Amino acid sequence: MKFLILIILSWLTGNVFLSLLIFLGILYFLDRRFVGIFPSFTKPFRRSRQIARLKQQLTVNAFDISSKRELARLLLDQRKFKEAYNLLQEAKSSSESSAEFWSDLGEAQLGMGQLEEGEQHVLQALAINERVKYGQPYLSLAFAFREENPEKALQYAKQFGEHYSSSSEAYYLLGSLYQSLNRTEEAKRSWEEAIAIYRSLPRYKKRNERKWAWRSYFKKLTR
Repeated sequence: MKFLILIILSWLTGNVFLSLLIFLGILYFLDRRFVGIFPSFTKPFRRSRQIARLKQQLTVNAFDISSKRELARLLLDQRKFKEAYNLLQEAKSSSESSAEFWSDLGEAQLGMGQLEEGEQHVLQALAINERVKYGQPYLSLAFAFREENPEKALQYAKQFGEHYSSSSEAYYLLGSLYQSLNRTEEAKRSWEEAIAIYRSLPRYKKRNERKWAWRSYFKKLTR
């Protein structure tokens, strides 16, 4: 079918290279619309615009705590851990009751290699709200310790599994963690669970989880 489409496009355009570009563009559009395996080309640009807007806002009002914390989260997405950490420190006195704040601060420290301090702050977030970020902090701790302390990493992975059971994305990440620890069977079971969760979801929820189910499927096939 794909080969036939390429032949038709080549005939219409008279240029094999142009037809291939058009075909890839159609494939990308369909994936972004219905599946979501391919990364978004526009997301980094949108995030950069948001960062620029928030930085401009902070030049006008340097005491805007919510903007500092939103900017820190965007910087964490870019893996700019030190810059995010500095912003979160500035917001600390007004955010000490927030589980999200302690989770972000801990993630920044884990990314900076401050494992002990980062672990302490992530656990503080979980003590305030065990369901903060839908269990992502457990996986952040597991990934952070997977090389230095594999047993601790597995402990956090198991804690995640005990508390969360409705996210294909989470089980895809859990499988990736097990894979990095050479726990092949656990990895496969996690990816199978991601696929099973996706199949059990109502139709309106499947759009956000579809790409993780597909990624789990391909991971399982290649392992």
